[in-house]
Amino acid sequence: MTQSLTINRQLVLASRPKGEPDADTLRLETKPVPEPAPGQMLLRTEYLSLDPYMRGRMSDAPSYAAPVDVGAVMEGGTVAQVVVSHLDGFSAGDWVLSFNGWQDFAVSDGAGVTVLGPDLAHPSWALGIMGMPGFTAWAGLTQIGAPKSGETVCVAAATGPVGATVGQIAKLMGCHVVGIAGGAEKCAYAVKDLGFDACIDHKSDGFADKLKTAAPKGIDVYFENVGGAVFDAVLPLLNTGARIPVCGLVSGYNATELPDGPDRMGWLMGQMLRKRMTMRGFIIFKDFGHLYPEFAAAMTAWLAAGKMHYREEVIEGLEEAPRAFIGLLRGENFGKRVIHVGPE
Repeated sequence: MTQSLTINRQLVLASRPKGEPDADTLRLETKPVPEPAPGQMLLRTEYLSLDPYMRGRMSDAPSYAAPVDVGAVMEGGTVAQVVVSHLDGFSAGDWVLSFNGWQDFAVSDGAGVTVLGPDLAHPSWALGIMGMPGFTAWAGLTQIGAPKSGETVCVAAATGPVGATVGQIAKLMGCHVVGIAGGAEKCAYAVKDLGFDACIDHKSDGFADKLKTAAPKGIDVYFENVGGAVFDAVLPLLNTGARIPVCGLVSGYNATELPDGPDRMGWLMGQMLRKRMTMRGFIIFKDFGHLYPEFAAAMTAWLAAGKMHYREEVIEGLEEAPRAFIGLLRGENFGKRVIHVGPE
């Protein structure tokens, strides 16, 4: 079913998943396109961002943001076009960065909506390299990791939208960059196209030994996106004074219980103490939102100069979003994954 000007397709949370989301987690519903009242505007979704954090919104466990209610439209960042506007500052035809969620149309009073302009070469990039993922990479690396030229930076999920940007910025800062990714193809891309010094396949035999070889001077900054066995391999290689920006822990998002094995908290805390390491979690717009203009200026200049490469995986059709999201959590994506909801 393609996007219509009279029908609003919505993917709503049908049930809270236990473990990995499945075909019963989200339900497709159709409703009439809403009418904007005075002081509102109607937005038509063009692109929907798929991001790992959405798994947390499906759960009602305590978190930094409220969960999506069962029966409510699944939330998500979008690039949309203004259809009708009764708001100053927004005109029909404008591209906007919004939070329409997983649906074709949404009514907005303008809160949290950013005008992108009437004519964009790459509208979907506002959900990736110029949006939350790119900003997350820049702020986590520069504000928490604070790498110095000559230091070693390691990043997990190295070909995802955050990891790929982290590694490229670190190279621009004069660092030795080691990526970790799932599969030989992704690792080859990280080295050949993104300019990493090395990339290690975490699925390969001898992963921990290969990582040690790729970082002969140890690791000064580890940008954490994954957790689990990847972090286990990184931890012994961290140098005294290492900094660890914690962006995500995707390996555990579908977990229903703690992993098997001995309690390693004491070992971790001992390493943190003896090596005087800093580990800090962050929520990008809550912690660093005031720095977005600085990031945007820097990234715009890097892109214009050809110093930054960006890979985007566009999947056609809103109905494909649930399957694409499950694949994202499994690490099947290669670059930033977005859903093309409607025709431009």
